[in-house]
Amino acid sequence: MELKKTPKADLQNKRGLFLEIGLVISLLLVIGAFLYTPKELRIEQLEQEVTVVEEEMIEVTRQDQKPPEAPKKTEMKVIADMLSIVKNDTKITTDVDFSEFDEDTEIVQVVEVKEEEIKDDEPFISAETMPKFQGGDLTTFRNWVQGKVRYPQVAQENGISGRVVLQFVIERDGRLTNIVVLQTPDRSLSEEAIRVLNQSPKWSPGKQRSQTVRVKYTLPVDFRIQN
Repeated sequence: MELKKTPKADLQNKRGLFLEIGLVISLLLVIGAFLYTPKELRIEQLEQEVTVVEEEMIEVTRQDQKPPEAPKKTEMKVIADMLSIVKNDTKITTDVDFSEFDEDTEIVQVVEVKEEEIKDDEPFISAETMPKFQGGDLTTFRNWVQGKVRYPQVAQENGISGRVVLQFVIERDGRLTNIVVLQTPDRSLSEEAIRVLNQSPKWSPGKQRSQTVRVKYTLPVDFRIQN
């Protein structure tokens, strides 16, 4: 069954009316837009005050540098012109007054150097001329000591052996003194070594700058049990 619309419900008949209404509304909006005038906007420009600070200019003055003073010339007085040449066996006298010379004047004086006498009693470890024992050195003396020592009976019975290190001084007159035990495995061995050193003949003393001096030595003495 086909449905049919009533003429009142059909909107196509009112199309023209809607168009006219729309045109009227559009015209009113255009007219209203022209009639509306916005208030004048004033843009106030703020003048920025610029404060100019005046700086005081300080005039730079340059002092003229004075040229360096020329070095003072020192008058050198030759002493040789004031001295008279005499024979070697005549005493030299002069009337030179040294107060006349300036402080900057250099006076050259030849001083005779005398060999200083060695007075220090501290023994030397090494001297220019080392002491001599029977024409030989420390090895000669050590062989002499090893041939003189006797193995202590107490140490031999207890199987004690080893090295005794002794220190001594050869005096200016060649005597052997100041025996000190630096190392020993047993007291009996060191006592025997000291006994032999005390029997040492005199040495030829050591010399330093042609003067006799004290010289210190260190001597090892070995004790070995022979089977």
